[in-house]
Amino acid sequence: MYSNILSWTQQKNWPIIIDEQDFEKKALQLFHYQFAHNEIYRQFAEGLRRHPDNVQRMTDIPFLPVSFFKTHEVLCQPPTQDMLYFESSGTTGTVNSKHYVPDATLYERSFNAGFRQFYGKPEEYIFLCLLPSYLEKGHSSLIYMANSLIQQSGRQESKFVLQDTKQLATELMRLKAAGEQIILLGVTYALLDFARDFPLDLTGVIVMETGGMTGRKEEWTRFQVHQFLKEKWQLKQIHSEYGMTELLSQAYAAEAGVFSCSQQMKILLREINDPLQLMTEGTGLINVIDLANIHSCAFLATEDIGKLYTDGSFEVLGRADHSALRGCSLLAL
Repeated sequence: MYSNILSWTQQKNWPIIIDEQDFEKKALQLFHYQFAHNEIYRQFAEGLRRHPDNVQRMTDIPFLPVSFFKTHEVLCQPPTQDMLYFESSGTTGTVNSKHYVPDATLYERSFNAGFRQFYGKPEEYIFLCLLPSYLEKGHSSLIYMANSLIQQSGRQESKFVLQDTKQLATELMRLKAAGEQIILLGVTYALLDFARDFPLDLTGVIVMETGGMTGRKEEWTRFQVHQFLKEKWQLKQIHSEYGMTELLSQAYAAEAGVFSCSQQMKILLREINDPLQLMTEGTGLINVIDLANIHSCAFLATEDIGKLYTDGSFEVLGRADHSALRGCSLLAL
């Protein structure tokens, strides 16, 4: 079974998924592997009386609450001292999630495949990344991804922006006038501050918010955030990215906060009052299958409430009332 899973990542075109049947086949193979090798996940599955003999469909697979990443080493092998890990940003006094990543190339191939699926080649863009709080705390999966995209762009103008937003405004207008393709990637509170201080005509620029309001501002709905940014920057739409410390894949929304998953990722919903009851459409709590999470856990129950459509796209409607807000929490609608 393990050799089959390793063969995915050795394929040149991984993580290409052929169709729904192929996704389900790989999800079941990965469940078998993680049940056998991930002690925390196996104990959780056994507590629900789910094991390889009675998990026959993708919807039979148990989903591990993401909160386990705050209290346990969710991993199929013991962590080593020099192993890469990602940590949630959190706020003062909170316990952060920690996601160990034994093979960084899995993450790199996953986020690159997702970006190319929705936006094309990174070298076609200049990336301006307004992610101050993530840069300050370190061990951020978002910073790791953004840094890789900056490097792949091959342009000296691509960079992280910390405090000098006046220079960022000047740079944006210069690059826009030169006809460059630009992605302004930012944590939500930083984009709002920047838009308030520098109303600009950013027509043609891709502005992408990654969530992130906790502890910095009064919570706004995604609709409010997007309306504010569109008005300040004369844009027709704001893009969004859905990701989290516990995942190695992302979903993107080109407008209106309706996300589509990269090929190796799928969203299911669970009933709010019955976590074992899964749905393929409607409104409920978001479960994520991430086939790139080979060495940790690919089946995660998040604390986000979502609306799932028949084509697999989804919206994030907020957080479950009982959930502790995290620094990377997405905006409530």
